[in-house]
Amino acid sequence: MAGRNRDIENELIATAHAVADAARAAILPWFRRADLSAANKAAEGFDPVTQADRAAEEAMRTVLARRRPQDAILGEEFGRSDGSSGLTWVLDPIDGTRGFLSGTPTWGVLIAVSDESGPFLGVIDQPYTQERFVGGPGLAEWTGPHGGAPMTTRTTAGLSDAVLFTTFPEVGTPDEGAAFQRVAEQVKLVRYGMDCYAYALLAAGQIDLVIEAGLQAYDIQAPIAVIEAAGGVVTDWQGGPAHGGGRALAAANPSVHAAALDLLRSTV
Repeated sequence: MAGRNRDIENELIATAHAVADAARAAILPWFRRADLSAANKAAEGFDPVTQADRAAEEAMRTVLARRRPQDAILGEEFGRSDGSSGLTWVLDPIDGTRGFLSGTPTWGVLIAVSDESGPFLGVIDQPYTQERFVGGPGLAEWTGPHGGAPMTTRTTAGLSDAVLFTTFPEVGTPDEGAAFQRVAEQVKLVRYGMDCYAYALLAAGQIDLVIEAGLQAYDIQAPIAVIEAAGGVVTDWQGGPAHGGGRALAAANPSVHAAALDLLRSTV
């Protein structure tokens, strides 16, 4: 939020919380319902969307239309709406719809505010557990029913002590999967299937690495802001910006990031 006065910063943070609150209220009535249905958005494979996804994004957009009508919006379900302020709200109403359909509490609501240089404010919200992870310049904290605290990423120096997460065991293409395995073979522990909750755990100092491929901008912009605010590093697999989507390497600190990046860079 560099270059913006404190009143604007506070307004953006308050609006982000209001957007997350609206998404929670829209989503929770649908979670673990036997009559929840899902349409498939993918031409191949399974990319589900539910009533909850659409209802949540509609609720989020309603809050933004009232509080920040000058800002642009990029949302997974309803695309892009133009704005005049130079700011864009990047929304994923349910990141991890497959987990949502399965009843696991590893999905989440992703909210980012981005300018021409990328995301600078992010929220990862888990409505069912009521945990919220918020990050921006000078702000890195989580809150929940069991308390809350400032967030600081881990200081793990090498891969041999690192904990690595990804969502899908295959990661992406066969070449991308092979690159992931090169890192996985060096770390202490590998876990799968956590969707955006893995990024929240990295920011909160619980794990060291998240490696994914095939992402969209709305999948990664909120995690970038949250993790960087907590002291972590997020890039693509070549060490460049990741906020456009594609391949992402999120790490707790520069040391473990560099070690993982060396093993990923050779991927075509």
